Amino acid sequence: MMDTMGKLLRFLAIALMGLTAAFTTLGGIGTICVAFFTEKYPSLMVLYPYRWLYQILTVVTLALGLAGLWSTYRLVRGRRGSYNAALAVLLAGAATGGIKMAASLSLRGSAAPTNMRVYLTVFTALVFLLLGLPGIWRRVGFEQPRSKSDQASAGGLTALLAGLLVLTTALWAGPSHSIEGVNWVLVLEVPLGVVGGGLVLGGLGLLAWARLQGLRPARIVIEATAAGAD
Repeated sequence: MMDTMGKLLRFLAIALMGLTAAFTTLGGIGTICVAFFTEKYPSLMVLYPYRWLYQILTVVTLALGLAGLWSTYRLVRGRRGSYNAALAVLLAGAATGGIKMAASLSLRGSAAPTNMRVYLTVFTALVFLLLGLPGIWRRVGFEQPRSKSDQASAGGLTALLAGLLVLTTALWAGPSHSIEGVNWVLVLEVPLGVVGGGLVLGGLGLLAWARLQGLRPARIVIEATAAGAD
């Protein structure tokens, strides 16, 4: 049976999965320019002979990012098979991210921000592997039916953190995407702001709704007690 600590561990794992999925999706989007428009950036021409590799990795990364977002949704709902699916996405993301990191380090001497994504993916995968141990697995209850307030809490926290990640993309990705003094992340400033802002507002809304649902039983008891006293 899931206890308070198990519930907190589950929330932590889902939040990490959501962050990793969002980071992976952003990583795939950020690599499009390198993979498909290399010739437009003189400083990246060293990658031109290997753009086929980056094109493959970009497509795979985007697919894994979307798969990660879907897996996060299934974890929030407590769907059967959601844990194994999420772990598979994490391991595949760590492998493909590692290949890209090694290639970038070898060709241009820098793997940022791919290295950050790989570290986060590996850490999240380790957390999932730890929570999959028999004794911990029963406490966390990844695939047990969830109440609507529980789903809202997990989903709201995950959406809030993912939204903050998206909103701050220009800060953590800007240094590695600045070419000739221009921060190319700002080209996507509007869509990043809309998506990130939407996630933050949606996350706060879900957390507020979950809080109200949590207070509802206590309110019912108080009202019933008051009615009995009358």
